[in-house]
This record gives sequence, structure tokens and C-alpha cells, in this order.
Amino acid sequence: MKSNLRILVVDDEQDIVELLEYNLAKEGYEVRSANNGVKAIDEARDFLPQLILMDIMMPKMDGVEACRKIREIPKLKESFVIFLTARSEEFSEVAAFDAGADDFITKPIKPRALLSRVNAYFRRGTKNINEKETITIRDLIIDRASYTVMKGEEKIILPKKEFELLFFLSQRPNTVFNRDELLKNIWGTDVYVVPRTVDVHIRKVREKIGEDYITTVKGIGYKFAMEE
Repeated sequence: MKSNLRILVVDDEQDIVELLEYNLAKEGYEVRSANNGVKAIDEARDFLPQLILMDIMMPKMDGVEACRKIREIPKLKESFVIFLTARSEEFSEVAAFDAGADDFITKPIKPRALLSRVNAYFRRGTKNINEKETITIRDLIIDRASYTVMKGEEKIILPKKEFELLFFLSQRPNTVFNRDELLKNIWGTDVYVVPRTVDVHIRKVREKIGEDYITTVKGIGYKFAMEE
């Protein structure tokens, strides 16, 4: 039930807060709000939201710093954080992902589109990687048991490391991983592999399943994109 799902809205513009509170509550979520980063940390610690919608530019403490501090709270490490901002400069997006954000949405906010994004996150559950053998995402069915990928009626067989890379990224869609994280999770720490290996494997996966599933976040790494 959505009534068991908690969302914290953080923005210093009251009209935006009211707009989001109204639409999220109407959708059935339990909602609280804060108007700066300092209050956001206090509310998050008390409310323990599963998802936080947070502006970047705010008084007292900006959203990036607030996100970093929230990520230090053990009970909030698995909460989703989606940044809301009017700023479109690349450094804002990079800073947001570096701080531990899961997604980045630019203003002006379209309530229906935002609700669709929020609902999609909750349908996937928490960010803990589970032991599912099959992932169905977009038009792909990724089957770990057979190391195959179905794209519509097309069956795609990937070499082991290419498959593991795709499977790992698809478990956490829209989460950005840098090359070192991917090397550690796919190749392990007891084997020496240069970061360039990740780029080569990403390129090969794209050649086989299509270019628009795994996207590059400039200066950071790669993510599996939920939408084209």
C-alpha cells in the first residue's frame, strides 16, 4: 500500500512544496516537507522516508551537502534521493550523483511525469540487490540462469562478463557507477584489470542490445537508463 510509503519533499519555494505535497498525497503517499538542507536532515532522521525529492539551491545548507549527510545515516542509506533543480549546468548533475543521488530532474516540474518516475522507483523496491534470476526492464528480459537476453523476439547471447555487467547495471537502473565500482563488482579485487576494460565491455554490450540502454554520465561513469 502506498500509505506505507514515505516521501520527504525538500525545497525553499513554498509553491513547489505545496504542489508536490498535494499530488503525492493524492497518489496515496505519506508526505512531509522541509525548506532547507538542515531541516531536511532532521526530518529525514525522524521520518525515515523511502524517497526524498530535494532541491539543490537552498538556504543554510544546499541539497548536495544535505544528501551527503543523509547518506551517512545508516537507516537512510537505501532511500532513493531525486534532486529537483532549475540549474542545468553539468557540474550540478555531477555533484548530485557524487553526493549519492539516484536521479536528477530539472524544473519546471511536471507533476504527472514526476509521479510516474516516483512510482517506477517504488515498483522496483529498495536498492538492495536481490537474488532474482530474471530481470524484466524496458523491452529486455535478462535471464541470469541461461546468460541470455531477450529483446522482443530476438534472443541475444552475451559472453559472461558482458552479461554480468548488463545484469549488474539493470538491477539498479538510473544509478550511476564509476569504472572502479564496476571493476570491483564484475571482475573482483583479486584480478588486475585496467579501467579501460569497462569501456570496451560497455561498447560491446551496446553493439548487441542497442545504444540507448546503458548511458554515459560524463565525468562519472555508466548507468542503465529507465527511459529512452
